[in-house]
Amino acid sequence: MTFEEFAGARLQSLLRYATVLTGDPHLAQDIVQDVLVRVHSRWGKVSRYDAPEQYVRRAILNAYISWRRRWSVRNLVSFGAPPDQVAPEPIEAGPSELWHRLAGLPRRQRAVLALRYYEGFTDAEIADLLGCSAGTVRAHASRALASLRAELGGARPNTYLEAL
Repeated sequence: MTFEEFAGARLQSLLRYATVLTGDPHLAQDIVQDVLVRVHSRWGKVSRYDAPEQYVRRAILNAYISWRRRWSVRNLVSFGAPPDQVAPEPIEAGPSELWHRLAGLPRRQRAVLALRYYEGFTDAEIADLLGCSAGTVRAHASRALASLRAELGGARPNTYLEAL
């Protein structure tokens, strides 16, 4: 399979995957484009792998994690009044509110939830992508869901994640 055939067949799936990770379709496009440019130069080697799509998805995940790290170090964003002067928002346990809450999770926890509930990956597959153990994946998922439950007032965030 040529790179052009691969990119044409899998582009929409890769964009959806990156959008779930980032929560921002424009950033997802940037990340996928950067990854595909890098993969194109190595396609001869990548295409010989048993699962070139898994290689590309891992590259997207790594690019997302690296981007978040670089962005958080280089950008300080102010959103209105200081936190101590803002009244707490009422929390609705709906899918749009859940997207907002997912954005507040640490990047690895968010990645685990996206891979588990959106992509349908097993803990072993997620562990392989993240380069950690399956137990670490379960710990990330548990912490992320506990955090979301606390923020959503006891609602079951995993049912909303599965609905997305």
